[in-house]
Amino acid sequence: MPAASPSGGAGGAVQLSLLQGFPTAPRAVGATVPAGTLPVAQVILDSPLTHLDRVFDYAVPAELADAAQPGVRVKVRFSGREFTGFIVARTATTESAKRLLPLAKVISEQPVLTPEVLALSRAVAARYAGTVSEVLKVAIPPRMARVDAAFAVTGEEAAAGVVGTSEPAAGQPETGAGAGAALLTRYANGATFLRHLAAGHSPRAVLTSLGGYGASDWPAEIAEAVAAVWHTGRGAVVVVPDQRDLARVEAALDQRLGAGNIARLTAEDGPTPRYRNFLRLLSGQVRVAVGTRSAAYAPVQDLGLVCLWDDGDDLHQEQRAPYQHVREVLLLRAEQEGCAALLASGAQSTEAHRLVSTGWAQAIVADRSEVRRSTPRVIHTGDEFQLARDPLAARARIPHAAWKAASEGLAHGPVLLQVARTGFSPALACEECREPARCTACTGPLAQTGRGGAPGCRWCGRPDLRWSCANCGGQRLRATVAGATRTAEELGRAFPGATVYSSAGEHILDTVPDRPSVVVATPGAEPLAPTGYAAVILLDGSAMLSRESLRAGEDTLRRWFTASLL
Repeated sequence: MPAASPSGGAGGAVQLSLLQGFPTAPRAVGATVPAGTLPVAQVILDSPLTHLDRVFDYAVPAELADAAQPGVRVKVRFSGREFTGFIVARTATTESAKRLLPLAKVISEQPVLTPEVLALSRAVAARYAGTVSEVLKVAIPPRMARVDAAFAVTGEEAAAGVVGTSEPAAGQPETGAGAGAALLTRYANGATFLRHLAAGHSPRAVLTSLGGYGASDWPAEIAEAVAAVWHTGRGAVVVVPDQRDLARVEAALDQRLGAGNIARLTAEDGPTPRYRNFLRLLSGQVRVAVGTRSAAYAPVQDLGLVCLWDDGDDLHQEQRAPYQHVREVLLLRAEQEGCAALLASGAQSTEAHRLVSTGWAQAIVADRSEVRRSTPRVIHTGDEFQLARDPLAARARIPHAAWKAASEGLAHGPVLLQVARTGFSPALACEECREPARCTACTGPLAQTGRGGAPGCRWCGRPDLRWSCANCGGQRLRATVAGATRTAEELGRAFPGATVYSSAGEHILDTVPDRPSVVVATPGAEPLAPTGYAAVILLDGSAMLSRESLRAGEDTLRRWFTASLL
């Protein structure tokens, strides 16, 4: 599509033709002198409007000729309004017959939009039927003037006072497949993958990890692959779902590469640290980026590897238009830049399995003997053997076998119980006819926040002290689902000598002490035990499998495998 010129007249009509001299525009710019060389700047406007998702031509005044370089932020006039945007190119001619408006201002001289990120943003916008400006809002953090000034004065990160080096961490090998190779070599194709990375190649793989804590943790496996690329002088991008995973991977990379050699990109840190680390990557001070969703677009120089942990986690789905998934962003980037790709998780997703089955990537999986050696024993309380020993196991929420495993585990360390719901009793029903209890005002589901508490609506929050069943007229309620709070209360009475921790809802724990205790957590909120849990009990399997989702089975299996890694 040819570039267009924003008209200065009413209505802002766009005309396409040939260049006809240097423009004069409203606001007394007739005396402006054009740049001597490449006097036309092609600009992408920061606008979500679909009809503005294109490149527009602007004239470059002589006084902005040096500052108005491709990639910088600028302010321009369009149809009588002021917009921000990015210069994507400087050209000598234009196809517009209209007089070009001049650039109003160069906001920052930092070329934050690199050609690689621009090409990736265009590919993502095309794949998800969005606009390039919407993708760039995720890819490029907001400008912080103080950080810009610090980089402009010295050319390095004076604001942070820490500059990354290219030297390996103390005690680490000079090659990527050195001392740490024992982690991935326990998998089939693991050693081959590391050798290809160390040789400067670009292999693509899907890792089904067995590690969960300690020296064989999955962050250490990811750090091993990153180190193999980093020691060849290339860069890497690592994306994880949340802050807890980010902290673990960052610690593993610090230990492997040395402090100061990575940059974290996450909105949770605030705009200033995020923009500072963005500029560190842009300037080449560091070559490894780790973070959450936006880190997929990190401007890493000489990119050699993109890595994603747990691609099945719904946190990888962008919540703003065009709602792109990090997995697809990284796969597009790997194709465009010809770099290596690694999708790692505890349970292989459907999309990752398709990459393996089509031959786009190779599977890095452990053989059966290694799986038996490295993974915990799994006991299903609903099989025929367990039901024959405990006929009530099918109806009991915590069968006898689970109680026994918890009791034996408490003699050695913490025990984790995974429950499906948060709260005390998140679902209630009539005691007489088992009809689900509904709010009389909005028909929302009723729930109980504590023992002896009044039932209230989960939608509108209205308490219902005089509830009666619309089906049979009964006035007694029963809990159909026990939440994390109620489970923790019941376990506190069952194991009076053990400390009970609850990690759910708004109170999520990152770690628990390495001593005998009971930990009740919802899926995704399981805290980390320093030396692993003595036992993990997975409850409410039927409730998790019966969710209204076409991927309920896959998501449940992934959450179970993730818990078993602990």
